[in-house]
Amino acid sequence: MLWVACATSGHGTLEGEKADILRRRNYLSNLLVTTPAGVLDAMPNSIGEQFQGEWAMYSCAMFSAALVNIAKLYPEERERSMEEVDRLIGIVMSATLRNYDAARWREDPLESLEGDKSHMSYLSILAWMVSGYREVSDSDKYDDLYGKLCATLVRRMKKSPTLNLQTYPGEAVYVPDMLVTLVALSNYTRQVDDRYAEIVRTWVDKAKTEWCDKETGLLKSFLNYDGSELSEPIKGSYSALNCYYLTFVDEGFAREQYEKMKMVFLQRSPMGIKEYYDRSCWLGMDVDAGPIIGNLSPSGTAFAIGSATYFQDEEVRNGLLKTAEIAGSTFRIGNYSHYLLANMALVGEAVTLAMRTSFP
Repeated sequence: MLWVACATSGHGTLEGEKADILRRRNYLSNLLVTTPAGVLDAMPNSIGEQFQGEWAMYSCAMFSAALVNIAKLYPEERERSMEEVDRLIGIVMSATLRNYDAARWREDPLESLEGDKSHMSYLSILAWMVSGYREVSDSDKYDDLYGKLCATLVRRMKKSPTLNLQTYPGEAVYVPDMLVTLVALSNYTRQVDDRYAEIVRTWVDKAKTEWCDKETGLLKSFLNYDGSELSEPIKGSYSALNCYYLTFVDEGFAREQYEKMKMVFLQRSPMGIKEYYDRSCWLGMDVDAGPIIGNLSPSGTAFAIGSATYFQDEEVRNGLLKTAEIAGSTFRIGNYSHYLLANMALVGEAVTLAMRTSFP
């Protein structure tokens, strides 16, 4: 209890958290701003090549988002953030990293931009990272790629039955993955021109009227690609991530979803996000959330820090960070800090840093 109190004593102010945020940045830089093989090696071998690739991709993307946030919060860090986001984009574009997506679609995502296969998750994450680079840099280095990625995603959305794309062939539409596409297109609309504003509005309107769960009012976690009804439950981890991504797309809708998520999934003692709203789970394992302990979803709790930070909900944000400290246990040595759990899942460290720095 004493350690948790000390570790969370500076939470709540940008200056109070600055030293800890930068030490965590340093830790992630050391492990992720390296080589493609180095990033893959930082992922656990036990999860297999497919998930190693996914976790590596998400780790780079979330750390990139954190670096963009840090550049805005602490302008003196802008140059370093720009350089490191640039290097992360290079790693994600490497054949080594994109192999996880190429293996599932049986073609390379960057060499098939004129084709019709989705590759939605890889392309949208890369486009999001490029939009972040544009945010912190005056360089036009990736402008051509940015335009091609967004144009490809929109063309494929328009050919789909519901404007939604699949992460992998033969599977349902994972709504949080699809929302990254909307994030990239929304950022393009803000940064370049408004050619994609209409398709973003159309998607959000359909989400509000067709893709929200009737019982909870929350955006669904899964959709059928063909638009038919899919009886899959709303999940805390997916809802929390949906709320975070929506802050980039439609702030009003994001706030509505955030308030509903708190009503449905927020547990206050200890504070965190439950993975299941309709049943208790004191000890279990979930493929999306990880180990469930005391009803709480590890990934859902981490993702919820993002929208709590964005909407400056200090009580919830500080409570979630306290729970993260209890579960994760910060280890500090020199100019580096990280949760001990990062030794098993580095992606969680990257996610938490992106979420806790996502001020508007």
